[in-house]
Amino acid sequence: MDWKHHYERWAAKTDLDSSLKAELKSLEGDHNSLEDSFYKTLEFGTGGMRGEIGAGTNRMNVYTIRKAAQGLADFIAEAGEEAKSKGVVIAFDNRRMSKEFALEAACTLGANGVKTYVFKQLRPTPELSYAVRMLGTHSGIMITASHNPPEYNGFKVYGADGAQLVPRDADRLIAMVDAVADELSVETAPASFLEEKGLLEWVLKEIDEAYAKELQSVVIDRELIRKHGDDLSIVFTPLHGTATVPMERGLKDAGFNNVHTVPEQREPDTEFSTVRSPNPEEADAFELAMKLGEEKKADLLIATDPDADRIGLVVRDGAGDFTVLSGNQTGALLLDYLLTKKKEKGSIPENGVVIKTIVTSELGRVIAESFGVTSLDVLTGFKFIGEKIAEYETSAEHTFLFGYEESYGYLIEPFARDKDAIQPGLLAAEMTAYYKSQGITLYEGLLKLYETYGYYYEDLASFTFKGKEGAEKIQRIMNVFRDDVLQGNLPEIVDFVEDYQRSTRTYMDGKDDEKIELPNSNVLKIFLKDGSWYCLRPSGTEPKIKCYFGVNGKTSQEAEEKLSDVKKDVLQKIEAI
Repeated sequence: MDWKHHYERWAAKTDLDSSLKAELKSLEGDHNSLEDSFYKTLEFGTGGMRGEIGAGTNRMNVYTIRKAAQGLADFIAEAGEEAKSKGVVIAFDNRRMSKEFALEAACTLGANGVKTYVFKQLRPTPELSYAVRMLGTHSGIMITASHNPPEYNGFKVYGADGAQLVPRDADRLIAMVDAVADELSVETAPASFLEEKGLLEWVLKEIDEAYAKELQSVVIDRELIRKHGDDLSIVFTPLHGTATVPMERGLKDAGFNNVHTVPEQREPDTEFSTVRSPNPEEADAFELAMKLGEEKKADLLIATDPDADRIGLVVRDGAGDFTVLSGNQTGALLLDYLLTKKKEKGSIPENGVVIKTIVTSELGRVIAESFGVTSLDVLTGFKFIGEKIAEYETSAEHTFLFGYEESYGYLIEPFARDKDAIQPGLLAAEMTAYYKSQGITLYEGLLKLYETYGYYYEDLASFTFKGKEGAEKIQRIMNVFRDDVLQGNLPEIVDFVEDYQRSTRTYMDGKDDEKIELPNSNVLKIFLKDGSWYCLRPSGTEPKIKCYFGVNGKTSQEAEEKLSDVKKDVLQKIEAI
């Protein structure tokens, strides 16, 4: 069926949601916009779905939400009546339509006899992950588009362990969502009716209290905070999102009383009106925090994204100026501090493990190994870290110590099973107090790590290609790089290549290929003989292809030169495709 069929199907529905009907009316004659809205069904992938809000099968709206929820209801029903009674807990962030989408999902699930617990107010992703585990539900739903622009929203699904679904479960759910033939005819039930039947229950305070208590397990050295916590000035911004309540409370409960929240960004705002992008990965998101930081003589600035699963830090350098840390730098500092303190207390287990993703800096591995701790790589996506935590709980092969990814996501204590911005927020405050008690800044602490382990520098280049043509171009780029490997058209500086789609490690010197024991994924990672690497990965949630780079050198200058050379060669090749 072409896009026109789906458009006509929507246009013919007499009781179509009034706002969506008005939008379709405004697009009459605009074939390009209509085609983009209807040329495909909004993809439900391993991480759920995410897209622009609006009318059409390729948009986030009440009908595509109902379709996703119906697929989840069928997925739960397949597991039996006990799974339906365990139900689903649903949380939502501050985005446009988030609460409405949460209720639509609950009303669809309820119409299928599936119990739902719905948060009364917006709350962050990690608290949703924790709530799944606390309430013992079969699944969880988070309505969020993370740090995407205001016109986006999303639907993320969690399993009973509180982690996003891994491929074997996600593939089955995806098939069931895809099997819902007509999103316009999915049945729902009134919320009031479901409340009366006990199929819809509102939650908030009980989850807040339990999560807040668990958060304090992240704190390692309370005596340090007692002595130096009040000397530390912290500025925090939730960037209009969900972290305000848990972060402010968490820091206060830990003993940090000199905390200042950016007033213009404290309250939820669907439009993120004070920032170009609500993304703590971008330096300009800290503009107001830096202004307040100068006023309050802050030692540490903390920013979280709208659903509070990512955190960014800004610290003072040796000259007293603010410096933005990368996700890899923050991860290295947190890991080193965590292991240092655990070593002091004699609490590093013999089977401890640090888990990172394949595109995360190798500095973390080097730090872990210096403490005698095993490190492990998984595919990009925090669900794979959550999967390993669950596996090790059963097998006792390893004890989880820390998990992280370069894209500003960290987990310290596994009471949540997705990345959690609140946890590293508390540990970063403690860590900053630790370095300040020694008379140095956190940035100077980072330099000490580089001096000890080598200068590990990383970067990321991201290309956005929207629409059908964009998706085709992204695949064309991957095909070109992949074909070069298969045909042996790579420069002599390449040592080996890992193709995660083929699950194969190919050596350029003719050695036999090796099997990669990770799930299939459309990712290609190229390793150079000097230890540098780059990795190409199409985004699973955005119309982007991302290219990651990593190098190390004995000096800062050497590392910078290596990084510049690798980036130049790769980016020129991409731009020529």
